[in-house]
Amino acid sequence: MNGAIRDHILKSRYLQPGEKSFSDICSRVASAIGKDEAEREQFLHMMEDLLFLPNSPALMNAGTRNPQLSACFVIPVGPTIPEIFRALREGAIIQVNDGGTGYSFSEIPPCGTPIKEGGGISPGPVRIMEIFDTATRVIREGGRRRGANMGVLDIAHPDILSFITAKKEEGVLENFNISVMIPDRYMQALTEGSHDEILTIHPISGEVISVREVFSAIVEGIHRNGEPGVLFADTINAANPTPALGSMRATNPCGEEPLLPYESCILGSINLPLFLQNQSVAWDKLDEITRLAVRFLDNAIDQTTHPLPEIAEATRRTRKIGLGVMGLHDTLLLAGIPYDSEEARTFAEEVMGFITATAIDESKCCAAELGVFPAWEGSIWHEPIRNAALTTIAPTGTISLIAGVSPGIEPVYSFVSIRRHTAGREFEMIHPVFKRALDEEIARCGYTESAAEVKRREVIDHIRATGTLRNIDWLHHSFRRLYRSAGDISPDDHLRMQAAFQRHTHAAIAKTINLRSDTIMDEITHAIISAWTLGLKGVTCYRIGSRRDTVYRPHGCSVCGTYEPEE
Repeated sequence: MNGAIRDHILKSRYLQPGEKSFSDICSRVASAIGKDEAEREQFLHMMEDLLFLPNSPALMNAGTRNPQLSACFVIPVGPTIPEIFRALREGAIIQVNDGGTGYSFSEIPPCGTPIKEGGGISPGPVRIMEIFDTATRVIREGGRRRGANMGVLDIAHPDILSFITAKKEEGVLENFNISVMIPDRYMQALTEGSHDEILTIHPISGEVISVREVFSAIVEGIHRNGEPGVLFADTINAANPTPALGSMRATNPCGEEPLLPYESCILGSINLPLFLQNQSVAWDKLDEITRLAVRFLDNAIDQTTHPLPEIAEATRRTRKIGLGVMGLHDTLLLAGIPYDSEEARTFAEEVMGFITATAIDESKCCAAELGVFPAWEGSIWHEPIRNAALTTIAPTGTISLIAGVSPGIEPVYSFVSIRRHTAGREFEMIHPVFKRALDEEIARCGYTESAAEVKRREVIDHIRATGTLRNIDWLHHSFRRLYRSAGDISPDDHLRMQAAFQRHTHAAIAKTINLRSDTIMDEITHAIISAWTLGLKGVTCYRIGSRRDTVYRPHGCSVCGTYEPEE
């Protein structure tokens, strides 16, 4: 989208000594991942042409002395002091090697209760998380990537209320996303009106905590600053491809990869706009790149340096990969399809259904050549297959900037914005598809050259200040209908798009449900219930303007996002 930010990212994070260009990075990665010269050439062209990119650790580390290629890890946290500090050590090792970590803190004894095996009194999950957060902050000071953690707590844990409010103040647990893990029975209690069911009683204080009280705290936290997220335990584990190995209790930091303890996953994303030809999908080309991407990611499992022996064992046992897409909104814009339309959701289902079906077929071909994943017996797969799970939708925050497209399946946050990069600089960004379309729209209106420039500046300045163009009446209705940004799209339409992808994705979806600044509590409750009803594995909501620390922001407003839907 912006040459300056791309160059800055490559120089600050990806270029190795002696490398001068993105092509040099692709050559290093392809040489490390390809099994023979023919495969290396295919991988090189696939990346150089930006048809597919792997997650950042692979771009940074493949072909180096420390080829740690995975972005996603889940580490178990036990209830004793040795187990807690073992998890802290293991997470530190992963983060030093550019990985992101997810933890369930549900086995930590409630605050004030005895700790088994060694004595002492438990400080509770939140105080333990503060130690992990501090470690991440220290590690990231010398790293290339901002440290990231997911902290999960089961809804029935006696300290659930203190967990939900742990990030009430901005800057606290700043290296954590937090999510509450909720089984279906409590979602049913919410929808059926049995809110007053007792959830838990704190063993020390005797506090009686009801379903109603916990859900109210969740909704208030989301309204306040977007924390916590919600994970749906039964939906996640209904899709567990290897149930004999245990249940999944945590995810990676962005929530798109529920994993078993010590599993890791290497992600990669297909650049969707490059598969659009004359407003139609080039299916043969998409088939080819999907198959290549599956082989790339499967090869990478064997080429990566696993940070811990337990991670090597768990990862190789299931050989999960995470193939997804980026640039969805750009693709829809180029095809003339509004993001919040039934046509867009149909397009999404067709594309992701095709990618997942093709990935499964290629994984079966790999199994015929190389063998099944070791935990295949007892898995959900009836035919031999190489990988227990194949698809996910990652946020693609940085690789989408390298590719010059919209991130993941998100709608464009604002067509004119400032992007603050974790490498320490801010960049003004004007969305390229929008910029071209605006010039065409102004030309269609028949303005003189000087008047056209005035109108162009009027639109850019308006979006800078408000994040939207919905109130610029002289722009044609169809133009405003197509170029809706994230805050213009209703929460229900955000959720429907996430559900369209989830129906055809093995893991989960990294996506934010943007809420208007004037959203009320009942609307947030509705969004959580809708997410569960639609079969999502989790939901993350953000009320626009509720947090100062955002990566993208319009120039002139800190509290924006009120929208009036246009038909």
